[in-house]
Amino acid sequence: MADNGAPQPDHTAPPAAPAHDVSFAFAGADDIRRRLDELDYLVDDGTAAALFFAISLGQPLLLEGEPGVGKTTAAKALARALATPLIRLQCYEGLTAGEALYEWNYQRQLLAIRLAESHHDRLNDADLFSEAFLQERPILQAIRHRGPQPPVLLIDEIDRADDEFEALLFEFLGEAAITIPELGTFTAERRPVVILTSNRSRDLHDALRRRCLYHWIDFPAPERVAEILRRTVPAANEALIRSATDFVGQVRRIDLDKAPGMAETIDWVSALSSLGATQLVRADVVRTLSTIAKTVDDRAAITEALDRLDCDLTSRRGV
Repeated sequence: MADNGAPQPDHTAPPAAPAHDVSFAFAGADDIRRRLDELDYLVDDGTAAALFFAISLGQPLLLEGEPGVGKTTAAKALARALATPLIRLQCYEGLTAGEALYEWNYQRQLLAIRLAESHHDRLNDADLFSEAFLQERPILQAIRHRGPQPPVLLIDEIDRADDEFEALLFEFLGEAAITIPELGTFTAERRPVVILTSNRSRDLHDALRRRCLYHWIDFPAPERVAEILRRTVPAANEALIRSATDFVGQVRRIDLDKAPGMAETIDWVSALSSLGATQLVRADVVRTLSTIAKTVDDRAAITEALDRLDCDLTSRRGV
């Protein structure tokens, strides 16, 4: 069978740097805040600036913070604000290049071999390891994206992957490219917007950090928590929102296995509202602890601390 003309690996020169597409960029950090605000995702000045630099400089952004502070939601909201696809790679222990970068379609290759044999033909490596048999995984998909705007690639919870997987990302994070030995180097025509998140369950390699911008997202201030609740739980009244915000802030200071984040806070206030609560009632708090306590130890710790928390908890509904 004739050579299919697939490019051969070129390890003598680095790939050309992909262009920074500025046609979709924000006017500045304030513009990011405004447009994310329109999507009901509220960010502080630091987060808005970090997102702006990631786009304007064309560099990956590593977002770290406690679980539940909104790191993943930041990438989702950014993709919506840019009206561009979100490509998500969820990391976990044992994640491989075949699941994150690319993989060969071995079943199609085997069928091609059998078909060639039935025609008394012979396939060589170039025939079998061509783009026709290449399966794109999230990173290669982001590199080869051909839409009107570069996509947002979310590499979620990178700290859950192995050290070896981090090394697989170095070429992509530094050059927006990956090398496939059988085909050569694929480089993005326009850099995707890359957001990595980490809960700091383990230390990340210095080589990965050097290739990224960095920003730490803390739990939002009480005023911002209250504003988020007003938007996400419109059924809740102002008294319930303020007392719930204060309660969660104090609960986070308890030694818990998993401090409640914004997602848990929203679920909790939604549960209270579904009970018809207009203020914090001790019985309702205990009844809805399943939304903010994620372990039996945390549930016991919060229940034990109820009498010590400086919150306006009434003993019965309507008091």
